[in-house]
Amino acid sequence: MNIVEKRTGVSSTVYATTVVILLIIAGIGYGLYTTQTPRTITSTVTSTTAVTSSSILTSTITSTETTPTTLARIGVVGGFLDGKIVAFEFYTPFECKPSLTELFQNSEEAQVAAAVTSCEVGAPGTFPPNAIPVWGLVPAFAGLSIFGVTAFGSTPEGYPSYDGRTLLTNCTGNGHMPPCPDHPPLFYSPVNSIVERSMNITNGVMDLPQGVMPFPAHNHIVDTAAGQQDIPWNAIAVFVFDPNIFPNPVTGRCEQIVPSSLQNATENCLTSIAALQHAMATTNDAIADANAKNPIWLAIGQPLTQVVIAGASDPSQYRNANSNIDVPFAVKEYNPYPPHP
Repeated sequence: MNIVEKRTGVSSTVYATTVVILLIIAGIGYGLYTTQTPRTITSTVTSTTAVTSSSILTSTITSTETTPTTLARIGVVGGFLDGKIVAFEFYTPFECKPSLTELFQNSEEAQVAAAVTSCEVGAPGTFPPNAIPVWGLVPAFAGLSIFGVTAFGSTPEGYPSYDGRTLLTNCTGNGHMPPCPDHPPLFYSPVNSIVERSMNITNGVMDLPQGVMPFPAHNHIVDTAAGQQDIPWNAIAVFVFDPNIFPNPVTGRCEQIVPSSLQNATENCLTSIAALQHAMATTNDAIADANAKNPIWLAIGQPLTQVVIAGASDPSQYRNANSNIDVPFAVKEYNPYPPHP
């Protein structure tokens, strides 16, 4: 497996110690609601980070598009299909099958995690026969801020941040607005646990079991509109380590924000499956510098490929399921965001 952030000069040990201190001082927590028992966690951490574009994404929740169905629509967010921005309309709740206790029968850690969530990333689940993949692009280069926790560097709205920049995403972390309307609030992953242990955290964070974190901020890619029908989609987690290919969800454009060893730093801008496959096989020597203080990247082997899909060692395996999360929605070919220059 491989997974996330940037900078130079500070050791991972110092960074890990800083985060642990933040956790202790903050007395952390953020209104997390599990799929079973609600839990409330308070925090005294504050942030002055502003998100001047967040209203652009928030507006998707009130989209006026209609669809021929008798189900009430839960919400709308954006995604990418063949380089274009499309809308995902949600009508029915997500499912996570089989349970953690079935998927990780020999893991005591997973058995404990099952008390707060049934959803995971790291093992393929079982899905309805008509389910097809949706790829969730996690800006792992932004480190722990992907989880939407201000003590980890996110904005108060739950957007990740990187090198002083706010990263807009289709879905924010930690259930903040604009949330994805039908995504699990928490998930377990062996990768989460590996990262925690690399930081000398062995009892979880935010009063959560080891290996459990808020669902991370992410963008979406699909490779078909599936007839614009409301069908189940199995989520495949993609960890993005090259900041230059993570697209703005509103404009669909990428910009070079860190040095690159590639002639065209933004060539594999992640708005299509073709770009995703190319990024799986493309190395950028500058990724090491861009993720030098990133505990996720450090903990999982320091990969130099632009993206990593757990369980896929070759670009041909890009469709390999690596979660048990099944999210039903309909892909509609319209842009759910307001006009943006």
